[in-house]
Amino acid sequence: MSTNQKTIKSEVSLSGVGLHTGNQVTMTFKPAPENHGISFVRVDLEGSPEIEASAEYVVNTERGTNLEKRGVFVNTSEHVLAAVTALDIDNIKIEIDAAEPPIMDGSSIHFIEALEKAEIIEQSQKRNEFIVKEIISYKDEETGSEIILMPSDEYQITTMVNFGTKVLGTQNATLDSLKDFKEEIAAARTFSFLHELETLLDHNLIKGGDLNNAIIYVDKEISADTMEKLKKAFNKESISTKPNGILDNLTLRWPNEAARHKLLDVIGDLALVGTKIRGKVIANKPGHLVNTIFAKKLQKMIKQERRNNVPKFDLNKPPLMDVNKIMSILPHRPPFLLIDRIIELTDSMVVGMKNVTMNEPFFVGHFPEAPVMPGVLQIEAMAQCGGILVLSSVPDPENYLTYFMKMDNVRFKQKVLPGDTLIFKAELMSPIRRGICHMQACGYANNKLVVEAELMAQIVKKNKA
Repeated sequence: MSTNQKTIKSEVSLSGVGLHTGNQVTMTFKPAPENHGISFVRVDLEGSPEIEASAEYVVNTERGTNLEKRGVFVNTSEHVLAAVTALDIDNIKIEIDAAEPPIMDGSSIHFIEALEKAEIIEQSQKRNEFIVKEIISYKDEETGSEIILMPSDEYQITTMVNFGTKVLGTQNATLDSLKDFKEEIAAARTFSFLHELETLLDHNLIKGGDLNNAIIYVDKEISADTMEKLKKAFNKESISTKPNGILDNLTLRWPNEAARHKLLDVIGDLALVGTKIRGKVIANKPGHLVNTIFAKKLQKMIKQERRNNVPKFDLNKPPLMDVNKIMSILPHRPPFLLIDRIIELTDSMVVGMKNVTMNEPFFVGHFPEAPVMPGVLQIEAMAQCGGILVLSSVPDPENYLTYFMKMDNVRFKQKVLPGDTLIFKAELMSPIRRGICHMQACGYANNKLVVEAELMAQIVKKNKA
């Protein structure tokens, strides 16, 4: 798979009914810029509020994976998210004019086909990927549901389903590559047991259900009262059970369609991690609750790993730029030059270093009895690293100056003290355009993240007299 981010070329819409509301829903897939991620936009509400497809917004997993942000809901998100993930899409806006996407036939195949019509295109920014290096697991001791994630060369999933019923029995399904999702998994429809269906009908739910978008496994005898409810709900003159234990008017697409759909759900739910995964998932008795708990755990681990991703370097090697080379590019001079070395430099990333000593002039007043490097100077040092990055994009950097435009999401994690060696890493969040550089910057000391911020700066040509 490509290492670049992807979106769709053009927008595409489809319509249907919501499974539980029965309301008509129109959903539109729209292209999104780099680093946007996957999001839902409720265009039926004032201001068209947007909810990112993130595990942190999961509030309920009854009858689907339901998201909520600031009082705005998106329900039953998993089938759409599975399609987006399977087609290797990173950035997309999903506009809907109701609280839940259309159920279509209860699978992901219609979403896959719509997205393929929209045409998937590469973007210039590199994507983030979580490469699994050790086994990660979560088990619900009460239900026995368990998810294990282990190292693998690509994203693979195996599901094992056992509901303890004769009609369904034990089923397994495996997907060795997302490239096979359309043929092997996408058309697997959602399913329910008769006893669950009775409860939903009693609560006036599944108004959008019919016998073409849900497999109903008959795990108990159908009473006359239930039979009448089913006829009314599905608008049928008669209903019966087929020899394979499912309600009639529907033919299974695979003998293990239930296990395949559970695999589909796992992909959709783990999309909420927000990062592409390179590893093999083994899910035993998966469900939306255990899936999303695991997604939250994984999301936190990835976030922590990135924060502690301290650049490694060899002090014995000559630096890419020493302080004299840095001064030939940057206009800063002592005592305001806050970078001693540039260790690494690419088109999109720079790593710099500063040795913090007690001789720093700022320690005279900050603070004489308990010296701490001022946070604003840590930001300035990262910005100077970023200045090297952006000035390296022009052939005559000595003729330019770099000015701050904006800083966001600034966080100070640890104190920086005399004797510390600071390592700064700044990466472009979008390509440099018109001399404007938007970057994510981090500072590390003692193998810990000490400062981070989103910085924006612009290079401007010097005015010569």
